[in-house]
Amino acid sequence: MSSTPEVRMIVDGHVAVISLDNTAKKNAITPELMQQLSQHLTTFDNDDDLWVAVLDPAGEHTTAGLDMPKFFGPNATAKPIPPEQIDPFGMKKRCRKPLVSVVHGITYTIGIEMMLASDIVIAADTARFAQLESKRGIAPLGGAHYRYLTRTGWGNAMYHLLLCDEFDAQEAYRCGFVQEVHPFGRHRERALEIAHLICKCAPIGLRVTKQAALTYIEQGEQAAIAVIPGIREKVFATEDFREGIQSFVERREARFQGR
Repeated sequence: MSSTPEVRMIVDGHVAVISLDNTAKKNAITPELMQQLSQHLTTFDNDDDLWVAVLDPAGEHTTAGLDMPKFFGPNATAKPIPPEQIDPFGMKKRCRKPLVSVVHGITYTIGIEMMLASDIVIAADTARFAQLESKRGIAPLGGAHYRYLTRTGWGNAMYHLLLCDEFDAQEAYRCGFVQEVHPFGRHRERALEIAHLICKCAPIGLRVTKQAALTYIEQGEQAAIAVIPGIREKVFATEDFREGIQSFVERREARFQGR
């Protein structure tokens, strides 16, 4: 942990671990931290040797939310994320590669919105969630208004969006917001395990799978069907496709290279 708020990225094989650290303020997110997070996500997305990212906030809490005065006060320093960079909320430029989010302790407002912009969420049993913007006279601005619906359906979404209540990790699991719940500490280990398990698969195949799934979310079933020929053309042209077939013939684990 750092005494100066920062976002760090370390590399473990093909896995990038990105950690936001402002533990003195329960990982409240400043405009500067948001920019750093975007920059690290962009570096990850652009590096062909990095296949999966784990978003693992430092300390005991995911985030208490935005550092509000620095975003909305008279001396606010917030700036738009440049269009060529990855948007941590996934509403503009979205990361093409698998993202695993780790959550624990206080996971409020934008903490939920950023975890829902990832692909898999692993929670500690300490996690507490709340989409409480409307208790402050505002409303969710980072995607909660539609990602709650795509993850859990109308009834559960409205239940938590309209009550602005706090709910625990087991309720988040029941709703489908998180995929696994583990004791604190073990949840971090499990997220890294999952990331490395994903790395056993062909990264180009996974990337086009994610893009095709997003096509369905954004444009519907017919558009998702229409991209299948392009997927076939792209993956069949890769060295990883040939390696996958050869490993099957030889009854061994494939050794993919991302080419």
